[in-house]
Amino acid sequence: MKNQNMLDVLIIGAGPIGLASGIACTKHALSYIIVEKGALVNSLYNYPLNMTFFSTSDKLEIGEVPFVSHNPKPTRAEALEYYRRVTLHWNLNLALYESVQTVTKENGLFIVTTTKTTYKAKHIVISTGFYDIPNLMNVPGEDLPKVHHYYKEPHVYFGQKIVVIGAANSAVDVAMETWRKGADVTMVIREEQIRESVKYWIRPDIENRIKEGSIKAFYHASIAAIREKEVDIMTASGQITLPNDFVLAMTGYLPDFKFLASVGIQTENDEYCTPLHDPDTMMSNIDGVYLAGVICGGLKTNKWFIENSRHHPDLIMAHILQKG
Repeated sequence: MKNQNMLDVLIIGAGPIGLASGIACTKHALSYIIVEKGALVNSLYNYPLNMTFFSTSDKLEIGEVPFVSHNPKPTRAEALEYYRRVTLHWNLNLALYESVQTVTKENGLFIVTTTKTTYKAKHIVISTGFYDIPNLMNVPGEDLPKVHHYYKEPHVYFGQKIVVIGAANSAVDVAMETWRKGADVTMVIREEQIRESVKYWIRPDIENRIKEGSIKAFYHASIAAIREKEVDIMTASGQITLPNDFVLAMTGYLPDFKFLASVGIQTENDEYCTPLHDPDTMMSNIDGVYLAGVICGGLKTNKWFIENSRHHPDLIMAHILQKG
């Protein structure tokens, strides 16, 4: 492995907030690199092909680069194009398809080993999001090939009996899109209704489809077991068995708490396991290690979005510069 020159800042994660952190470094003439285990804005790349954002395009902008969309709400494809354009505009220093393995501190410097090399940095910014680790149901049969925690597009589910688990935006999008493309859709929902946080232009549509019986739904229900051709559902009236071809478990995702712990970052003693950080500086309990973006919310993955965490890199840079 080759040794890199010492960096002012090493940024982990090339999502929108990681890119914004690189832009902030550029503005203040700080040396940096953005290390990403996958593609540029990897989480956005893995979103469903036809996904539409809840936010308007102006709220997704970073680096003073305009984001012009053809629709009131931008699509996944438009977002990928936009963040590629931002990266080129700012000539951001990226190390893609390179996973961070360890972060240690020696003599006041961070030593970061990756799958390709070793870096030394004065400061670390962790902006890894939460999209890489599915929130498992831990039921028998969840490891079957027919069970998917990620969804790309509806064609493969044409003519199939599918169960969609969840009541938030992702589950509703999956249920509506697969139903429109010819799937027989049943939703399994823990709550008593579709969540109020579902996109306002979609919520009435899914509720009407359920009401008319086009999409079946079980409320106050959960998956008990999954088999090759069936699923067992526990409902308020008892357990029922349904014929089934695919299970799409839109049960959410988790931050990589194991990685945070390996760095030494502690979590608050709350139900969300919120990583410790100062909201005014974004510094964690480890001097020189900062958190940015949705990772700051821990298990409360609906607290931070691109639009309301775009300022995190500015807070971080202000603190770094103040420390000198």
